[in-house]
Amino acid sequence: MQLTEVQLDAIRELGNIGAAHAATTLSQMLMCQINMSVPEVRVVDIGQIYDYIGDEYSAMVVFQLQGEIEPGGYIVLLVSRESALRLTNTMLGMSDTDREFGEMDQSALLEIGNIMISAFLDGTAMLLGIVMLPSPPEMAIDMAHAGMESLLATMDADIDEVILFRTELMDEEHMVNSDILFLPDTRTLTDILRLLENVVGPM
Repeated sequence: MQLTEVQLDAIRELGNIGAAHAATTLSQMLMCQINMSVPEVRVVDIGQIYDYIGDEYSAMVVFQLQGEIEPGGYIVLLVSRESALRLTNTMLGMSDTDREFGEMDQSALLEIGNIMISAFLDGTAMLLGIVMLPSPPEMAIDMAHAGMESLLATMDADIDEVILFRTELMDEEHMVNSDILFLPDTRTLTDILRLLENVVGPM
């Protein structure tokens, strides 16, 4: 699907609204000021997604998209090991980033990811006038390409495009870079673009 610049701008604004909601919720959860922005949005063919993600050791928190938009799709929070440890350190009150990414970190990141993605979807869905919810999260710790390949092999939706939101989270001390990968079913993406057009006008 070839999107116009107006459609891309509308999706970028959708991402920024979702990021604002996520930042507010994370700030309340972590009890510190979190700022979150979406400096870059790309819509890429699913077969080319490997060109846009690194292959460092990463944590991948995966959700199925649920709610009023069917058949839905998937949404993925992809965070490098270093950034994941910074996030979990903030939650756990720790500072060591040289340790292994253990069960405690996984549990903390699942909770952070769940809160972050729920708020992100809540903000975007509010703009669209619908309900979008994430399923309970699942986590994979692997090289980014291997984790994505495993996910693609198990998906049961008709997905052609990936909306890639580059996100930056910053607290008083640290910058955390992450990617939110939105993999909507083809029909779901069409519905989202239609709803966006209702909000912003003809695209």
